[in-house]
Parts: sequence; C-alpha cells; structure tokens
Amino acid sequence: MTQSTTLQRHKYDVLIIGAGGAGLRAAVEAREAGLSVAIICKSLFGKAHTVMAEGGAAASMGNVNDNDNWMVHFRDTMRGGKFLNHYRMAELHAKEAPDRIWELELWGALFDRTKEGKISQRNFGGHEYPRLAHVGDRTGLELIRTMQQKIVQLQQKDGREFGDMESKIKVFAECTITEILKEDGKIAGAYGYWRESGEEILFESPAVVIATGGVGKTFKITSNSWEGTGDGHALALKAGANLVDMEFLQFHPTGMVWPPSVRGILVTESVRGEGGILTNKDGERFMFKYIPDVFKGQYADNEEEADRWYEDQDNNRRPPELLPRDEVARAINTEVKAGRGTEHGGVFLDVSKRISAEIIKKRLPSMWHQFYELAGVDITKEAMEVGPTCHYVMGGVEVDPDTAAAIGVPGLFAAGEVAGGMHGSNRLGGNSLTDLLVFGRRAGAGAAEYVKKSSATPVSDTTIKSAADRIETPFSRAGGENSYSLHAELQEITHNLVGIIRTRVEIEKAIEMIADIRARSKNVAVSGGRKFNPGFHLAFDLDNMLLVAESTAKSALLREESRGGHTREDFPGMNSTWRQVNQIASFDGDKVNIKSQTLPVIPKELFDLFDVHELEKYMTPTEIAKGGSN
Repeated sequence: MTQSTTLQRHKYDVLIIGAGGAGLRAAVEAREAGLSVAIICKSLFGKAHTVMAEGGAAASMGNVNDNDNWMVHFRDTMRGGKFLNHYRMAELHAKEAPDRIWELELWGALFDRTKEGKISQRNFGGHEYPRLAHVGDRTGLELIRTMQQKIVQLQQKDGREFGDMESKIKVFAECTITEILKEDGKIAGAYGYWRESGEEILFESPAVVIATGGVGKTFKITSNSWEGTGDGHALALKAGANLVDMEFLQFHPTGMVWPPSVRGILVTESVRGEGGILTNKDGERFMFKYIPDVFKGQYADNEEEADRWYEDQDNNRRPPELLPRDEVARAINTEVKAGRGTEHGGVFLDVSKRISAEIIKKRLPSMWHQFYELAGVDITKEAMEVGPTCHYVMGGVEVDPDTAAAIGVPGLFAAGEVAGGMHGSNRLGGNSLTDLLVFGRRAGAGAAEYVKKSSATPVSDTTIKSAADRIETPFSRAGGENSYSLHAELQEITHNLVGIIRTRVEIEKAIEMIADIRARSKNVAVSGGRKFNPGFHLAFDLDNMLLVAESTAKSALLREESRGGHTREDFPGMNSTWRQVNQIASFDGDKVNIKSQTLPVIPKELFDLFDVHELEKYMTPTEIAKGGSN
C-alpha cells in the first residue's frame, strides 16, 4: 500500500485549475474582487500551452487599417466557425478584445509598434484586416510573462497589507487535480496530489474555475505538450457538466513533419501571414484549387492577384494560404493522399522567396531559431516540410456566455480552450489569446459574484475517502494493464479513425475500440511508489483522454455533414439543418451519452451585419425569412 499518510488541506474562496492565460486572468479578476485565490498548475508555473500561440492576439483596434471594428471581427469569427458559434460569445469577444489588449499593455506587455508608435497588428488567416497584436512570434510567451508579473504584483500588495505575499493568492505548481468535489449538488472543492511526492491535497472552495486547456495528447501527432490530456474536459464531465461540440478538433495545417526532431512542432500562421506559400512536391502552389464557394469573393484565384495583396490589400483579394485553418488543413491532406506530398507525408512551406533573411529573423525570430537549432533547417534559405497536427479543440464545457458558469453545476466555471461555444466548428488563428483574456476575466468575475452570494459547503469525510481511494486504486492491482500501452493504442485509434477525415464505418470501429480500452483501463496497475512515478500520473491522464476520445467519436458519428474541424467523407458538404444543432455530451458514470440541442438564434441586430446572400450559404430558407430573433 502506498496510501498517503498526511493530507494537506487548504481553504480558498476561488480555486482555479490551470495556470495559462485564462486561469491567470481569472485569478486576477477574482483577487481584485477581494477574494482569496488558489491557482493549480499541473507543471511548472509559466509552462502553459498559451506560449504556443505565437502569431498574435486578435483585437479590432484598427491600428494598421482603420476600417476594422468589432463588427468586422464578429463577422470573421462567425464565418470561420461556419456559423455554429454561440453568437453571444463571439459578440462579447469581438467587443471586449481591444480593452483586454490595452490592459495587457498597461500591465507591462511590450508589443511590437507601428511607425506611429501604436501597437502593431499583422495579417492572419480568416481575418479581413491586419488584426493580430504581436510580439515578434513570441506573443503567447509575452502574455504569460505579463500575467505572471501581474500575479506577483498582487502578491506584493498583499504582502505589504497582510504581512504574507501568499496570504490571498497562491500558486500550487506541479499539482494534479483528480476530482472536483460536490456536496448537496454544489461545488465544494477539489482533490489531488503533488506530482513529486504523491502526497494528497484537498482544496475546499465554493467556486472552481477550470482553465486546463486542450486535449491534444489524445492524438498521435500534436502540437500540445504532455499536459494536454483533456483533464478539465473530463473533470467537468465527472462533476455533472456538459461538453458541447466535441466533434470539432482543429488540426493546425502547418506542423513540422520532418526532420523527426521537430515532428509536430507548430509553424506559426504568421509565416503565411508574412508571405509564405504552400507548394506540393511538383512545385505547384495548390491552394488556388481549394477555395470554397463561400470564400471565393474574398480570396484570390491566381498568383498575380495573391502576390499583389501584400502591397495593396484594399484592391486585391487575399492569398488562399490565408484561408481558415480547417480549409488549409483539408487541402494539404488531399494533396498528400493524392500522392503529391513530400516523401515524409507533408507539403512545402516557403517564406524565403518573398522576404529577406534579415526581415525573417526580425519578424519570426523564434521560428528561425528553433528550427535552425533543433533541426538544421534554415527558413531564410529553404522550405519547411509541414502537415496537419492536432492543435486545438473547439468543443468544451457548455457555459453561460456572460458569466462563464458551467451549465447545470452551481459553482463551476470554465474559460479558455476547455470551454466550448466561442469558436463554433473552427477557430480563427489569433482568437485564442483574446478568448483567454476576455472569458478568463468573465470567469473570474462570475466566480467572485457567485461566492459573494453563496456559502461554502464543508467537504464530508465520505467524499474525501472516496477521492483518496481512487488515487490509491492503481497501486492495489497486480499484473494489470500498462497505461503506456493503452495510451499508444488510443492515439493510433484517434489518429487513424477519428482524425482529419472521417467515415461512419471508421468512427463506429473507433467507438468500439475505445470502449474496449476503457474496459481494460479499469485493470491498469502501477508498480513502485508514488515518488517520481510517471506511470502513476499517466493512469489518471489516460482515464481523462478516454472520456475525451469517446465524446469526440460519438459526437462525430451523429453529425452527418462536414463543417469546420469535422469532415465526413461520406457526408462531404455542409447541411444548413445541421448548422442549427449542437451535440451535447454528458457522462452517466459508465459511458458518454450524446443529445442534440438547438443552437441559440442570432439576434436581428447581429443578423443584419451580414449580407443576406452570404447567410443563404449557411442557413435554411426559414431562418433567412425570419431574419434573426427579435
């Protein structure tokens, strides 16, 4: 037996699981509302997937093109999500994103500047105007640095006032949460363990904000780090919350496929925004063949116009390399399957022919440095070999748009990638960082308001014992299944059967195989002690990833159309009837169940922002005739 002999206990007003951009912004908001806050970090503080958002943060400040405004940003976001977005989340995001960027600057973020001294903004796929505020290609890193410094600033203020810097806001690094605790149907706290020692830890709190990021490690090839195992999605499901739109996964079109030392590492969309072009093994610039009808008015159908756009954006259409990510990823996948890919299963991305080495090193310093150092690829002189890599999940916890409160679970909140609805069926590049800030703030404010109106519920001894027994269980088995083997099997299934292109037969096979792994996972055995035992950690990560994979596969099976990050080879087109439907996943303790739910109707004032002929490509005649809700 390895049962922990001591149990650390802590009480806070608000508990935040996740220390990326959304979690830290929620923490700031809750602390500034006068509440005590605990921040749980699965790895080292500052090592969040937020840093992988390199290209910039989308906000319609109009610094480079003053035609930009929140209405244009809202339209772009809805188009990118193929109109499956929750309109209210897209509206709030577009309206509030500029304030969140200016706020970051006030807190010390050092953005690149225009000649006039304003925050510089660059082009990105799916955005009509230059909209991404950036710090070279290290924008996510700067966001985390700034937010960390803001946390320290708040701690220093508390130190002066209360004599202890960690009296009101404390970071618990290298700590894993295994269960969100409820009493009388309401949130009461969370239970977990220290990753280094295995010692168990209890947090009692009436409000929990989940900000754990994504699910990429469920898949074989991913840009996500080891932490991206769907913990928050699974914790929410087990606590009684719903997940929405889990069939929609974004395969970033440009992850490195060669050399092996950099396989899966992201090539920021900024490379294409700065003029990078995609070609197949025959040297053909193939993206002109893959412009969907709904985008033909905005994207150039010839190289001459596409090239002119970089110098004159007002009088030329955009290059097709800057189509939304789902379109580019599908195009690359089609080229490779047709035998026109590179020998390593990708295509070529080349920025060296358009801009000089000096400019590349100035505008894309991280890209140049990491690929030169790690792989010997000099992007100032040669093309990169790239292909789709699992990067982001659009699906997540179903939340109230204004408060970020999880539907059906009082005291539970979610923000960032772990929350669903904002991006619809596909996320535009650059929207993730401002999503973190806008809804991280709203989650912190929502949690603070909830706590001030509610009373804390003590966690019962029965609940504590149940959580403790669950952590001990893998050690009590002998000769059971190996979590590493099961994880490898799961990744092969998701990659091959529930990946970028799907069919009914393959998804049904995946559901059957996932169920088999879930059954076998109940016999996972962990040998040795709790200290420095990665097999111990993976036993819990595996359970989370299985729930995510089951939710994705079952949602994908039911959606009989292709839209955004969900492509069905047997249902190749969008269906306007399906546009009105969200797939809602819940967990009954044994299996994931899926139900269909009607998407909220876009209000008339937002409906009227679009040309009706564009909406006809997405909506039913009945919806068009109604003209939005009143």
